[in-house]
Amino acid sequence: MDRDIIPLTATSTLERVRHTRQNKMIQKVLDNNTSIMIDDPLEHEMVLNMGPQHPATHGVLRVLLKVDGETVVKCIPELGYLHRGFEKLAENMNYHEFIPHTDRLDYISPMSNNVAVTMAFEKLAGVEVPERGQWVRMMVCELARISNHLLAMGCTAMDVGALTVFIWTFAEREKLYDLFEEICGARFTTSYSRIGGVANDPGAALLKKIRAWLNEFPKLLKDSEGLVMKNRIFIDRMAGVGYVPREKAISLGLTGPCLRASGVAYDLRRVKPYMQYDKVDFDVITDTDGDAWARFKVRGAEMWESVKILHQVLDKLETLKGPVMANDPKHVLPRKAEIYTRMEELINDFMLVNYGTMPPKGEVYASIESSKGELGFYVVSDGSGHPWKCKIKSPSTTNLQALQFMAEGAMISDVVAIIGSIDPVMGEADK
Repeated sequence: MDRDIIPLTATSTLERVRHTRQNKMIQKVLDNNTSIMIDDPLEHEMVLNMGPQHPATHGVLRVLLKVDGETVVKCIPELGYLHRGFEKLAENMNYHEFIPHTDRLDYISPMSNNVAVTMAFEKLAGVEVPERGQWVRMMVCELARISNHLLAMGCTAMDVGALTVFIWTFAEREKLYDLFEEICGARFTTSYSRIGGVANDPGAALLKKIRAWLNEFPKLLKDSEGLVMKNRIFIDRMAGVGYVPREKAISLGLTGPCLRASGVAYDLRRVKPYMQYDKVDFDVITDTDGDAWARFKVRGAEMWESVKILHQVLDKLETLKGPVMANDPKHVLPRKAEIYTRMEELINDFMLVNYGTMPPKGEVYASIESSKGELGFYVVSDGSGHPWKCKIKSPSTTNLQALQFMAEGAMISDVVAIIGSIDPVMGEADK
């Protein structure tokens, strides 16, 4: 036997196999691109929680952001943190009792909420509001619209760094709250509208005060717009952000200024006139850009139109005489002064407060053009003293569902501007 040949053992065979495998792995690595790369953590997707406690979410809104660096890849708004079950509450109280609860929906525009819900109840019960009562309702609705848009203008400006506008608009809203207090006795939770009309008739002295404020307000509005309308920094933060084309705005169900900023001239005051809106002259404000900047401009221009409407309403109220409440004892609460002096009114008050108005069986839907869009109430009656079913169409809910489309592809900082341009109130969105 040749002594130069070393017999293979199990150990040596295993070593040969390991050596061969290592050589193949090394060769495979060499054949591929082996350049060293340092990963940038900002280039990888991550999930970011914005809210529910966040100053820019305009309430307890949680926005779940999937981001790649500073770019939003996906956006999911999560509602429900302020849910109070208003629709279910309506089914367990009489029609009159539910009216004050609507103050807590869009608590920026409680006057409008009261008008919308009472219109639904009146339609169900067949109650006709006197003409003067309708004009008074129009007045408070337009004052509420200005109050809302002032806050929307100020908060949106503050969110992107323009603090002065916020201070000016907030101070002006305080003057409006003083007027609301004189109109109905409350600044915030107004409960001014009643089934059949409004709680009280604003006298000549109060109408004069409203006219005086209306003459002073345009200066503040002009000055506030002057701070931002030609401010390059502000425009750059808003223009091109949260773009929604016309067709997409319609398919998403947008309403109010959010819809009109995408070029759709849809305003219930003009399309389906209610109260006396067909008797006043005003323009439906639209824009074609469909971005946050367009929505900001639309709200600003709508305040000028509300001023125009209010002057016409005041002109009418100065000459129009008559009651502001319908004379319908079966459905309309009597005045307190009459309750203490007349037995019939005392009995009617007792029956309505304890058992409620009892409209016939049926279903109705009534809506108004609130400051944020179409606010509607669908009410079903089974003939008892409380609604069998109540469903609320809130513009904040319908507009917020577009946030996902608006935010995708934007920067994280743009989400703040987008939410401000939508102008949601979570009390209304969550219901």
